Amino acid sequence: MIVVAKIGSSSVTDAGGRVDEGAVTKLCAEVAAVHESGHQVIVVSSGAIAAGQPALGMRDVRRSGARASDLATLQALSAVGQSRLMRVYDDLLATHGLVGGQVLLAPLDFVHRQQYLHARQTLSRLLELGVVPVVNENDAIADDEIRFGDNDRLAALTAHLVRADVLVLLTDAPGLFTADPRLDSEASLIQEVVEVDRELERMAGGAGSERGSGGMASKLAAAKIAVWSGIRVVIAAADRPGVLADAVAGRAGVGTIVRPRDRRLPARKLWIAFAVDASGTVVVDEGARRALTERGTSLLPAGVVAVKGTFDADSAVEVATAEGGVFAKGLARIPSGRLTQWRGRRTDELPEDLPHEVVHRDDLVLLG
Repeated sequence: MIVVAKIGSSSVTDAGGRVDEGAVTKLCAEVAAVHESGHQVIVVSSGAIAAGQPALGMRDVRRSGARASDLATLQALSAVGQSRLMRVYDDLLATHGLVGGQVLLAPLDFVHRQQYLHARQTLSRLLELGVVPVVNENDAIADDEIRFGDNDRLAALTAHLVRADVLVLLTDAPGLFTADPRLDSEASLIQEVVEVDRELERMAGGAGSERGSGGMASKLAAAKIAVWSGIRVVIAAADRPGVLADAVAGRAGVGTIVRPRDRRLPARKLWIAFAVDASGTVVVDEGARRALTERGTSLLPAGVVAVKGTFDADSAVEVATAEGGVFAKGLARIPSGRLTQWRGRRTDELPEDLPHEVVHRDDLVLLG
């Protein structure tokens, strides 16, 4: 079994923003136990920025507002801290006879087919050699406009990349609750999720920790990516004893278990659906909606009734009904300006230089 275990900033750093070696010690011991059971483990770890702070004599810059206003400082901290974070993992894994291997990934590694295959080949070979890959986003040189945004999404895409069996999202909460337990004393743990729907996403709320880039909503979004990849997901508390082994075994009460879908979404469509932000919305009539959902056709200008937002060709767009319900997402072949001009027109009325499809079926993902 291939296991991807992600631990976030809120679980791998202390209250002062420094790397919590005790937390990493616990994680490495649990990774070793799962590895000893015959499973292959990949760790996706935040904490590079936190590790860089004491080396440069800085306090918790995430709390100071630098996260939003001083990207260059955060990237510099990541460059300094990443090697120090890996040193902690290397030393602690070595106490269990394991070798760690650093892998820094960027969003483009999942977009371009050749880079995608190279990344898969590298991770697969590391696992074959018995190495524990420690994955992080390449924050030191990441483009602020083209980045994962949080390691939950990176972990889900990595799990898809290596065809993992289970993704374990370790956090500072026991799992997903029916309400925010900090505000509602009657909130209860949701032990199993069969389908990630809008009500569940609403329940997940926003960010949950000052030291993390994503709260439970981020984890649920990552879970959605993974389950659409056919991967079981467990959201659980990082400080729970034996949490990784229990999550791999699927033991009841370990946290929130999200069941995988039967159909695995191909990598390209997974990227379109979940990893690329939509630049606009194309509103379609009922006939077009039925053609897309029931017959698997491409979206043509004749079925478009409105265009919202400004986007270029090859940008991601949402496809919605007149009532506002988004039911698909895809890559537009016609820019918003020209689509607004030619919406509702039949193919034989279009200019010769205009593509016949607004979104080709190969670039369209149904979200229902």
